[in-house]
Amino acid sequence: MVLRHVGLTCGSEENSDRFYKDLLGLEKSEPKTLPASLSKSIFNLDAELVMINYLNEDLHFEIFITDHSQDSRRQIEHLCLEVADLNDFLNKCDSLGVEVARIPKGDKTLTFIKDFDGNLFEIKAG
Repeated sequence: MVLRHVGLTCGSEENSDRFYKDLLGLEKSEPKTLPASLSKSIFNLDAELVMINYLNEDLHFEIFITDHSQDSRRQIEHLCLEVADLNDFLNKCDSLGVEVARIPKGDKTLTFIKDFDGNLFEIKAG
């Protein structure tokens, strides 16, 4: 299993740049907008979200710019794990009673699970 990225929130692009680009020295991608429909499907938030990637060869942060409440921030924040065999992993989720959400995104499908305390994980095949 590999940690692919961490999704966190920041209150402004300026704060995000100062920390992830200026302090950590990560490269910044162009901001992207996550449509409200996809935000609703993934995070149960009916709002467009601006997302910026900050990364280098070892780290990848997905930063969502939001001034939403603390509860909303908890809905967005997530870790992305890469698994060797997605089907085996999802079968294991089923056997342990872990809820799996499969969300269409264009020609791809996003896969998310929550642990038993509500922490969100995106799952990708390796």
